[in-house]
Amino acid sequence: MNLSTKAIDPYTIKELLQLQVMNQLSLLTSGRNSVTEQSDNTDFASILNGMLAGMDSASPQSAGGMTAGAGLVPGQAWGPAMLSGLSTASAGALTKKFASATAKPSAYEPLIQEASRRFGVEPSVVKAVIHAESSFNANAVSGAGAKGLMQLMDATGQGLGVDNPFDPAQNIHGGTRYLSNLISKYGGSLGTALAAYNAGPTRLDRLGIRNDQDLAEKLHLLPNETQQYVRKVLALKEHYEA
Repeated sequence: MNLSTKAIDPYTIKELLQLQVMNQLSLLTSGRNSVTEQSDNTDFASILNGMLAGMDSASPQSAGGMTAGAGLVPGQAWGPAMLSGLSTASAGALTKKFASATAKPSAYEPLIQEASRRFGVEPSVVKAVIHAESSFNANAVSGAGAKGLMQLMDATGQGLGVDNPFDPAQNIHGGTRYLSNLISKYGGSLGTALAAYNAGPTRLDRLGIRNDQDLAEKLHLLPNETQQYVRKVLALKEHYEA
């Protein structure tokens, strides 16, 4: 294809750049080595080539599936299931990236299922949050002092009845309860609840973010870490639903 004679939709470029950022972001929690980094770049190149090839017969909008600011949850517009311009093989390559990074969800499956039923949060969401927060490391401690599988701060954990944040049962119970409270606070808007889980509900309230449509419009006002966190968890949710 001659790129000099065919215009590439700017939103397509944005989607590709976001995907490349996701490749780098996954290194923060997986601790993968340079060999895997090279594989990440290969996956990205494969996806890029697949998307460019698909543009020969697709309209500019079809590469991203949807336009920005359409009131959708950030992350859904670029997620594996939403990129209509990707070939099956390319989409599969992205999904495999998450599958290879899956640590030990089965070790905590009964605890996740119990907390999910009790607080009405999908198991795939709980697993995605645990994966993004700690890579299923029950002893994880962040630089800010967040602890355990779902990275609870001491004050938050205590308010949720968590005495020992390193106890998987307590941590998953407390973290899922907190996530459920946030989902309820924002009227069932999962993307907004995830942003609040990462950045804190006070920050979202100050910005007037009350639902996923608000989030889509004001996502750029939140820290870059939060923007990427929401996208990553939503993509991981898709993986755990597969």
